[in-house]
Amino acid sequence: MNAVRSRLTKTALSGLLGTVLLCGAVEATASTERTPEQLTQVVDALDTAVFDAFNTCADPAQLAKHATYFDEAVEFYHDNGGVTWTRDEMIERTRANVCGNYRRERVPGTLAVFPIKGFGAIAQGTHRFCALSEKDCAGEADFVMIWRERDGQWQVTRVLSYAHRPTAPTP
Repeated sequence: MNAVRSRLTKTALSGLLGTVLLCGAVEATASTERTPEQLTQVVDALDTAVFDAFNTCADPAQLAKHATYFDEAVEFYHDNGGVTWTRDEMIERTRANVCGNYRRERVPGTLAVFPIKGFGAIAQGTHRFCALSEKDCAGEADFVMIWRERDGQWQVTRVLSYAHRPTAPTP
């Protein structure tokens, strides 16, 4: 009985030690701690960069640059367009439906950023998609993007674009 108890104790201690080491490793690779203002600046710059490439994606090099901002297994949920489960599928839809036809602009003052400890950040706001052939933007929607920081690189892992509606008239 003592031999069994001894083996169980060693197994439990080994498992506990492994868990402690794993937690330490996760903590050591966690995102850099930033103030809320610093995190907002980082995500604001990322949002600007990803959509600068999006807005010029008729150029294949810009479409390729746009793709680098997304994880290979990105999930994109669009209330009108459905769900895409991979970066390749999302980028193909962008190429076929957006490039050369629309541009995206974030509605000023709507970006809110929330940290995800040890992972990255949540960005939410409102954006407009504007037909390049029109002077004014006809529609807007709300968005949520989940950004992951890994080894100093940021990528989007999840996107929600929803509540599509006509753009509110400006007073």
